[in-house]
Amino acid sequence: MTKPQSQVRETFEPVERAPEAQAEGFAIVRQAHESEMAEDYVELIAELIETRGEARPVDIAERLGVKPPTVTKNISRLRSAGLVRRERYRAVFLTDEGQALAEKCRHRHRIVVAFLLSLGIDEETAERDAEGIEHHVSENTLNAFERALRNAQSGG
Repeated sequence: MTKPQSQVRETFEPVERAPEAQAEGFAIVRQAHESEMAEDYVELIAELIETRGEARPVDIAERLGVKPPTVTKNISRLRSAGLVRRERYRAVFLTDEGQALAEKCRHRHRIVVAFLLSLGIDEETAERDAEGIEHHVSENTLNAFERALRNAQSGG
């Protein structure tokens, strides 16, 4: 019988942070998780309207990989939040507020994808990873990504 090898663990280097700062960081992540659904939906709805002329719940369900009742429930939430409008048995449309959020999300997504591509990440992985990163990256980090991209393009 072979003796199990002990696993080599990376040493943990604690970072001295005030409890309030750590709590704030976790609160920001929780808030980002709460807004992910709305951001994903409005971004996809905008894309479907641009490419197909309408955003039908069945198309939204297919693209998100969820069941149509899930889409119906989330569309109701988005309508309550003032991001979409919909008539029964009709396509879904973005309100002005929903359109603004979709544009903001698309901009963030494009920056994150471009930054990941600039690091040599393949396009498929960059797109997939950007879906998560775009919801959690701070404005400061996003601005740093943009600066790095501009510097790389200008050769500096």
